[in-house]
Amino acid sequence: MKKSYQFITTLLLSVMALSTLVLFPSCDDNPDAYVITDGLPEVRYVRIPDVLSADSLLVSAFMGSNIAIIGKNLTSVTELWFNDQKAVLNTSLMTDKVIIVGVPSTIPGKVTNKMYLLNKDKDTVAFDFKVDVPAPLVSAMKCEYVADGEVAVIRGNFFLPVAGAGYPEVVFTPNIKATEIIAFTLNEIQVKVPAGAQAGPVTVLSRYGANRSKFHFRDSRGMILDWDNLNASGGWRSGVTSNNDPVAGIDGNYVRFKGSMTADPSATWNEDAFSFNLWGSSNGRPQGDLFTTAPAESVLKFEINVPDAWKSGALQMIFTPWGTAGTNGYLADGTTPRGLWMPWKASGSYTTDGWETVTIPLKEFKYNHEGVGVELAGAGNWGGLTFFLWHGGEQAKGEDCSPTLCIDNIRVVPAN
Repeated sequence: MKKSYQFITTLLLSVMALSTLVLFPSCDDNPDAYVITDGLPEVRYVRIPDVLSADSLLVSAFMGSNIAIIGKNLTSVTELWFNDQKAVLNTSLMTDKVIIVGVPSTIPGKVTNKMYLLNKDKDTVAFDFKVDVPAPLVSAMKCEYVADGEVAVIRGNFFLPVAGAGYPEVVFTPNIKATEIIAFTLNEIQVKVPAGAQAGPVTVLSRYGANRSKFHFRDSRGMILDWDNLNASGGWRSGVTSNNDPVAGIDGNYVRFKGSMTADPSATWNEDAFSFNLWGSSNGRPQGDLFTTAPAESVLKFEINVPDAWKSGALQMIFTPWGTAGTNGYLADGTTPRGLWMPWKASGSYTTDGWETVTIPLKEFKYNHEGVGVELAGAGNWGGLTFFLWHGGEQAKGEDCSPTLCIDNIRVVPAN
């Protein structure tokens, strides 16, 4: 019976490791006493390393998965190869009759569809076994909004050339194949967006199959603010918009945060320069929440361009009830939950290489303005939206700066 398994859980591996002593009495009671034996190993079959699935025999397995090799004199094995990739042997998971091992996660350069077991004298036993390479993983785009004729960057894994083509192929909605692959690696494709490409998933075809993205190119689902047809008018601060200053827009108008800010969170905040308020009731939005998907299963997305260094303060993303209006008390009341994004923390400074798409899970909207954890908002508390660059609990660790943030296409969509 042939089955391929991409992964075996750590729990099952642990169970097998612990139960090896019971299933295979020849295993030494003391793992430290492991001794390499003489002679050649013998392989009878390969199966799943789960004692409850001992009859699930394998003739292939995906890279990175764990397998159990069953045979005789397996303690003579000092090296184990799959095609031309060497596996890591753990002697605590080896007995005379069993080797539990992970299939290497590196794509083989030379495919023989065999595993090779070597003893200390380098004598080799070959056994037929195929390593399956997964279909491409299409996980994200550097920027989901790219114009026709411009270069889009797709990120993921297993981007291998299609046989006869010399490169992976990319198909945009509605079934428009890209004709120019600028460059590609195993984890990234640079592709010129073909004329007529529309909003929707992107499909990548590689040597070992095809896969369609869960994200949408030019995603218009759950759009809250695009600054062209959907704006934040009606609040105290509707946001300063532009389409060419200081950068060209990615999709028409965008909101711009620009000015000076201090690293001292107790100083007067610069609300005029670094915020907008979308109040649902004042903006004429339908009563209720701004989106229909469950927060725990949704993400907030937007495109951002940061041409001037951002070194201090959190981008605070605050959802408020539909009826909230005429107040900014929720900015620092210590209880209103929000998301905090501080990409400058890792290096002390943050800029982007053009426009990029940002993804933040709504389940992470569980902090107050100082970064202290609070309870995630319940239904009825997602009817307005404020962005405000300030504090976040890390600002004092930053420095005075004059950042510029250009933001467009704020939306809530299902998590990928």
